[in-house]
Amino acid sequence: MSALFDVEIIVAFLTLSALEIVLGIDNIIFLSIMAAKLPLAQQARARTLGLAGAMLTRIALLVSVSWLARLTQPLFSIAGNEISGRDLILIGGGIFLIYKSGKELLLMGDEAAHDGPTGGRVAKFVSIVLQIMVLDIVFSLDSVITAVGMTTTLPQDLALPVMISAIVVAIIVMMFFSGPVSRFVDQNPTIKTLALAFLVLIGAVLVVEGFDIHIEKAYVYFAMGFSLAVELLNMWIRKRSFRA
Repeated sequence: MSALFDVEIIVAFLTLSALEIVLGIDNIIFLSIMAAKLPLAQQARARTLGLAGAMLTRIALLVSVSWLARLTQPLFSIAGNEISGRDLILIGGGIFLIYKSGKELLLMGDEAAHDGPTGGRVAKFVSIVLQIMVLDIVFSLDSVITAVGMTTTLPQDLALPVMISAIVVAIIVMMFFSGPVSRFVDQNPTIKTLALAFLVLIGAVLVVEGFDIHIEKAYVYFAMGFSLAVELLNMWIRKRSFRA
């Protein structure tokens, strides 16, 4: 029991929790936009079920450590680049994310051209929940593999509980913030456009990483954070001008 309060255990838990939360930003944005396609009464339930399912898939990935190890083994080569199971998941997930986000951007353009919804807003509940769960696997794959590597120095009987606890905490935080984020994105078309552009960019990053071209995600997050800050400043200026 005293081992649970060991400094190394606590630091590992806090670090993994922070990692899962930070890397879950793109997931929150995706599920917020997807859930907004449902009737208002179903949106909160879709977000909760999607994240709960995502939590179970992440835990399943952690438990299947041997399978995760096989995912990083090369399957074949393309133009000298070795492609593993992990790479295929990243490439497929990135292409799907680019497609879905690009489709939503086109839909927003159609709605703007017709001065209102064009009928593309209604979606099936189960379909949205499954999309949230599937994309979470892609988003969390690297963070789960990283978590396994970060806990190799911990006692074997505590490593898995620490990782699972960190994932549960991260998902609870995401559940708490998904509602406000979803409402904010849905009520501000320019923020929604920025969020969709961010998802297209993340999709492109996933694809190139699948071909072993590493792009530091911190740069992507910084660029989008700066763009968001500029847009929030614009919204504040417009609000002040309207009041005046």
